[in-house]
Amino acid sequence: MSYLKGTKTLILNQGSSDDMRESVRTYFHQTFSIEEKLYETLADDEAFYLRADALRHPLIFYLGHTATFYINKLNIAGIINERLNPSIESMFAVGVDEMSWDDLNESNYNWPAVHEVKAYRDKVRELVDSLISSLPLDMPISWNSPWWAIIMGIEHQRIHLETSSVLIRQLPLEKVRQLDFWDICPESGTAPENELGYVKGGSLKLGKSKDNPLYGWDNEYGVYETAVQDFKAGRYLVSNREYLAFVEAGGYLESKWWTEEGWNWNQFRNLGMPLFWQKDKNGSYSLRTMASLIPMPWDWPVEVNYLEAKAFTNWLAEKTAKNLRLPTEEEWYCLRDQAVNTDQPYWEKAPGNINLEYWASACPVNKFKHGDFYDVIGNVWQWMETPIYGFPGFEVHPYYDDFSTPTFDTRHNLIKGGSFISTGNEAIRDSRYAFRRHFYQHAGFRYVESDIPVTVHEELYETEPDVVNWCDAQWPADSITQKNYYTSIKELVQPALETAGKSSALIIGCKTGRTAFELTAVFNKVTGVDFTARHIKVATHMKESGRIRFVTAEEGEITSYRERKLSDYNLESLAAKVDFWQADAGNLNPRFTGYDLILVENNLTRTYNPAGFLSMIHERLNKDGVLIIADSYDWLNSEVESSKRIGGIRRDGEPVYSLAGISEMLSSSFRQLAEPVNAPLYLRKDSRNYDFSLLQFSFWKKL
Repeated sequence: MSYLKGTKTLILNQGSSDDMRESVRTYFHQTFSIEEKLYETLADDEAFYLRADALRHPLIFYLGHTATFYINKLNIAGIINERLNPSIESMFAVGVDEMSWDDLNESNYNWPAVHEVKAYRDKVRELVDSLISSLPLDMPISWNSPWWAIIMGIEHQRIHLETSSVLIRQLPLEKVRQLDFWDICPESGTAPENELGYVKGGSLKLGKSKDNPLYGWDNEYGVYETAVQDFKAGRYLVSNREYLAFVEAGGYLESKWWTEEGWNWNQFRNLGMPLFWQKDKNGSYSLRTMASLIPMPWDWPVEVNYLEAKAFTNWLAEKTAKNLRLPTEEEWYCLRDQAVNTDQPYWEKAPGNINLEYWASACPVNKFKHGDFYDVIGNVWQWMETPIYGFPGFEVHPYYDDFSTPTFDTRHNLIKGGSFISTGNEAIRDSRYAFRRHFYQHAGFRYVESDIPVTVHEELYETEPDVVNWCDAQWPADSITQKNYYTSIKELVQPALETAGKSSALIIGCKTGRTAFELTAVFNKVTGVDFTARHIKVATHMKESGRIRFVTAEEGEITSYRERKLSDYNLESLAAKVDFWQADAGNLNPRFTGYDLILVENNLTRTYNPAGFLSMIHERLNKDGVLIIADSYDWLNSEVESSKRIGGIRRDGEPVYSLAGISEMLSSSFRQLAEPVNAPLYLRKDSRNYDFSLLQFSFWKKL
């Protein structure tokens, strides 16, 4: 069975279609078989139903989950249109891996018997093998290929090879058995004294393109360029011996070393030492491996969660009077690229304890040297300071639209480098996996010395409907909303542009900023204001980063993740000419004055005192300035009480329409410049439902 170890992810652009078909078949069966070898470590069927971790399903779920994943994804991809067992495929579809440590899931499930799940797995295996034989294959296999769904299923199964091994490691010892196939490293000795080594920074480009020859999860794609300053890093991963000093110094008893989140977790779990350590009544320590309890190998890397790694680093920083912290993702890449010049699947033999090419456990931290450092890849994962985020250009894959996006919340930190059991995509340079900070993997850490602050990429996806609908309306990409006036705003305001100066413009009610950006092509400076801070936040982010991200409703519970860039609209070169402010149109700050054009954008009927606003707006315009009012006149009692409206009312029994009311209010300071024009506004509710308004543009020249 040794052929199951050291299997490498496929190179998807090499060879003929027939060769690739057989390579996929081999990779698929190797993956299925090694996962089943993992579950052979369980002592009996009862072990499948124990909850090794209160935040995770029992292992029976994962036994079924990796098989049902194939069926669910093959259906989504349209490769099959049938189900083998709808009940099983529903029960085993979604795990509970991303819960808060203080939000335990007490759900009860009527799990099927182990033999039933294994029988189901056999049917899935037979079906996928048949598809591999019959599905048309055009080389190369890429992101848009139906074969991507099969490779996705294989790589997903390899993820759970690792995560299930972590759960097995937490089962009672009597419920597992040590097998030769999952051998433990026999080496241990004196832990080396850690020291700092120099790492050169420089320009760095992360993210890969869609033509990359290796399978990737959605968060690996895109382009992110940055500069990294020189720094120092620990030559070794932090060993059990090095971490012991923190334990013996009372590190788990002093809140000052911990973040607030970390201290709350520490109090909740009350471990007093790393999860996989055990201490007997004589004070001797042991280490729990996947299926054994062994004398503590002090020169192996300590395995902890991020919260513990962070606390240790804070403690050591004060003890040594150095600026120590965990590395950022960018710093890890600098270290990796300087120390390791190969990648799985291109190496002949792994240059570190990774890919199951050596042992099914960690090993001494000074076993695998990479230049001046050790274990740059392999042995155990390394916690990063960086919460995961999507690179610019990120997009979800339609077969698995919630793989990454639920983790883009600044609460899931990256782990890099892989562990002894990391195989497939997990073992490649570009892999990006992240977990909640309280989470356990086969993960440890190395520390770095740097006075450069950590950048947290808080580019979260906007989800609030009142903001999302304006993101979608103002930055459209489909044929419906392209009819909105935002896409032709310069043409709509042309009557004003013919007579107004071109120095500055003010957009009142700018929402997420599209009109302001568009008018920078005409005016030297454009200011957008909006009462809603959430709108201004999006507009400002578009200005500063050149992109925004938001989640749109599709049907029912189905959503899509969108990214819009200024470059999509040829506006990137004009961003410096626009700025955004939160402001109340009914009580404008004196700073907002001296404009050649003011456009009141769908905002008049949302101003609590429209008459007061119109009576003073001329004061904000330059001589010969132009005012444009664009509104659908949907007066709402919740926004403007009837007594303060200037239109949509009856006066002395007669109707007063809004345009007439505006004309009356502006008559002393303005003349009407041109006939009004109409423009449609579509606000998206979901993929087939929109709210429609017809905005009237009226044009007024200051007297």
